Amino acid sequence: MSMFLGIDAAASGLTAERLRMDVISNNIANANTTRPPEGGAYHRRYVVFEPRVKNDGPFQSFLKKAANKLEAGDGVRATHIESDNTQGPLVYDPGHPDANAEGYVERPNVNIVAEMVDMITASRAYEANVTTINAAKSMAMKALEISGR
Repeated sequence: MSMFLGIDAAASGLTAERLRMDVISNNIANANTTRPPEGGAYHRRYVVFEPRVKNDGPFQSFLKKAANKLEAGDGVRATHIESDNTQGPLVYDPGHPDANAEGYVERPNVNIVAEMVDMITASRAYEANVTTINAAKSMAMKALEISGR
């Protein structure tokens, strides 16, 4: 077992949380966008994560997945970014260029408060991973000091 597994797992968390913060930032930036390039109102996006499994070989990896047993320290990875396709609130604004025949405009389904809470959660998770890496680095330095005596 390598002493760098903890650093590797925390580094995967850093990458995942950075992507999550980027997606949340994009949601906040588009909170008032009623006409994105793909048409309709902007729909919030979110990142889907899954546990990362070490590549022990095809057979052992298959057995771990089949038994649903993951080892500690494997880490996390982002599989894809999905769009929340729930309809946003309809606002009556007949003068708006994106208004439908009844005069309603679909607003983005982005809740700024929920996005800010998600941003704080992602930021705290990022900080926790940085702390983990710093602790592992400190332990490695202490181990080197002990072995040097």
